[in-house]
Amino acid sequence: MPSRNSPKFIDAIETSNRWQELCDLHLPITPVNSLWRFSRFHSENDPDQGWKLHISATLRSATSVFEQIGSFLQHSDTLFKAPKNLEELSKLNCGMYYGYPQIGKCFTVYPRNSEHCVTLARQLHELTINFDGPVIPFDRRLKAGSNVFYRYGSFKRQSVHDMDGTELLAIRSPDGVLVPDSRTDVGDELEGRPDPFLQKKTFSPSSNSSTSLLKTRFRVFKALSQRGKGGVYKAIDLGSSKPRFCILKEGRKHGESGWDGRDGFWRIRTENKNLSALRKLNIDVPEVYGSFQTSNNFYVATEFISGVSLEKLLRLRQRRLPISQVVRYSIQLANILSQFHGNGWVWRDCKPANLIVSGSGFLRPIDFEGACRIDELDPLPLGTLLYLPENTERELMAPAHPSIDLFAMGVVIHYLLTGHFPTSSTVANLRKNRRGIPTSILSVVTALLSSNADARPSAQLVARELENTSSGG
Repeated sequence: MPSRNSPKFIDAIETSNRWQELCDLHLPITPVNSLWRFSRFHSENDPDQGWKLHISATLRSATSVFEQIGSFLQHSDTLFKAPKNLEELSKLNCGMYYGYPQIGKCFTVYPRNSEHCVTLARQLHELTINFDGPVIPFDRRLKAGSNVFYRYGSFKRQSVHDMDGTELLAIRSPDGVLVPDSRTDVGDELEGRPDPFLQKKTFSPSSNSSTSLLKTRFRVFKALSQRGKGGVYKAIDLGSSKPRFCILKEGRKHGESGWDGRDGFWRIRTENKNLSALRKLNIDVPEVYGSFQTSNNFYVATEFISGVSLEKLLRLRQRRLPISQVVRYSIQLANILSQFHGNGWVWRDCKPANLIVSGSGFLRPIDFEGACRIDELDPLPLGTLLYLPENTERELMAPAHPSIDLFAMGVVIHYLLTGHFPTSSTVANLRKNRRGIPTSILSVVTALLSSNADARPSAQLVARELENTSSGG
């Protein structure tokens, strides 16, 4: 959420309040403990399953879309639902809270039959064509540029249980047998469910037949992560003299678009610019192999760093790292941040998951979509709360400053020492949580975790203090 005093915050509050007014007007049914609100109860005349429509929207466009379609759907007595508030829509579009297949499903519409579905789709397409919305995974898009998607699925909760008793959402096959509904296909793979849009030839579902570097140069063979703003993939780069592994990062148009309008496309394009600028400063960030745009998404291919993240290394260990190893990693991290700050940059996403321990045992930093120049105004909002001071608003609203990285470094060193994230009590009793910690390290960690940003020592000073500790000085 933007700063409480900013125009974006005021707009977000007004838009959220308008969303609640529209929900009260058009979606009066509010099931207990549900993220959804419904236009009415499921009636006996409603089918149990069939072709349903999804209308995609972003945080900023959702209320306007609702104003366009709410009365139309209510007057037609069509059952539909939407999230109970815009916070839930943000979670849906993220893909991390309710599952990747739920991305973009702002409105779900339950037509009475296939013919009704086609008619509604045409009308809803015309009503929503001018608004932004993310692509919905696994649904078919009505046509290029449309915010209307469709798939075959259940209209009410039906379930089956697998061999270990786990409940699975289900739909009935054409012969009446309940089968799992994976939600990762359109749902017409079984005989007896012909696509009504292909039959009517009203619209031709969109397809991407254009040639892109995804088909010619970069060959993806493993998805490392998937969420609303985009995916991260392991791929092979065939464009060099010798094929080589690479990391391919995808930024999706309208993916996880926030109140500021910055989406996945913007983030990855920004990271591409940041990596290029940092490499020119001889900072050891991943090398960029190439970048391109296709299907309204932005991609950047970077060097694949062989190794394991510091986070995973710690998770796989049976015991905590020896203090001597903690000191070595901490010195490396301090030197990395010293390079950033000395060249006028702030990383703003310092954490073990973004530090790769290479085969030679050295730390390599990754993930720079949030990096920016010192004193930059209105940079990309910070991400991981565990690595931010408790009272971050003042530091967030101020021009970007190294103090954010310094606090995060304190969290990382505390985590390396104890296996836990710091609290005011654990910092005060750090020696009780881990015996044998040298006084100099205690002093460094305590200073880095100070609530007073000005009291945090520079990365260069931290490196010097830790190097003295390591050498016995």
